[in-house]
Amino acid sequence: MQPIAQLRWPVALSIAAAVATIGMKGAAYGLTGSVGLLTDALESGVNLLAALTAYFALCYAARPADRSHTYGHEKIEFFSSGLEGTLIVVAGLGAAGYGVRRLVAPEPLDALALGGGLALVASLVNLVVARVLLAQGRRHRSIVMEADGKHLMADVWTSAGVLIGLALVQATGKLFFDALLAIAMGLHITREGLELIRRSFDGLMDHALPPDELARIREVIRSNLPEGAGFHLLRTRASGARWFVEFHLLVDGELSVRAGHRLANELEAALTAARPGVAVTIHVEPVDEQDSWEPEYLRRLGEDAAPPPPPPRPDPADGTPPRPGDEPGANG
Repeated sequence: MQPIAQLRWPVALSIAAAVATIGMKGAAYGLTGSVGLLTDALESGVNLLAALTAYFALCYAARPADRSHTYGHEKIEFFSSGLEGTLIVVAGLGAAGYGVRRLVAPEPLDALALGGGLALVASLVNLVVARVLLAQGRRHRSIVMEADGKHLMADVWTSAGVLIGLALVQATGKLFFDALLAIAMGLHITREGLELIRRSFDGLMDHALPPDELARIREVIRSNLPEGAGFHLLRTRASGARWFVEFHLLVDGELSVRAGHRLANELEAALTAARPGVAVTIHVEPVDEQDSWEPEYLRRLGEDAAPPPPPPRPDPADGTPPRPGDEPGANG
């Protein structure tokens, strides 16, 4: 778990940026009457609400596990990012809707240079803060911070489209450019918001980790298994920045409890070294017991449902050394 101060300060920066840009974009709309700048100012209001939501979500997610939340509180990050994705979609559709309205009923624009200058400064503020949020979100694996950064980047794209539209209006005198750019940017923002909602839904539904991460986990487990041992029923999920990995460890049925526990601890240490902070749960089972194999469930997870042939038993007469855990007194 990252210290809460490392996660909160970028979002606090986002809140300050939202307050500042609301004032600048609102003044720009008042000067020009541009529908593009109006939608831009309204989106900054949405940014403020989203940043406040992200801030309180991070504070709640940082709470340690307790009696009523034994897996921690990190999953609220997916709820917060889903809400932010919804707000992005609303802002995008609103921008496109205003653009259509102004396309049908164009209105004259005033003071384009001054209004555009204010909007440009506000856009640069959002760009800097968005880059900070995206970098910190990737660093700390925080979907809330990443969502807030994407939200601000969506605002930057909106502002860029609006400014291009204003420049074209000033250069050509054609008012429809303001509306067309608002529609185009609104649709782009809507697509970004829908993607964020999808990712948040996956997190809330305990979607498995990405295929490349799953392959890495499988490789770590295989490379630390002794001869004759195996594993199956690998299940993974993410809760905010925290990962959970569960699987069944298949060992010789004659292995002692102590030796099986030691092997499970070694595997957990290897996974933690490969991905610090991962929570690992290992269920030890005898590989040669029918109850250890659940064909229908294994097939549903895309795993081999056929148990391997039982390993050959050592013959004491041929001098074969005992298996780990078979030594006298190994069971304590």
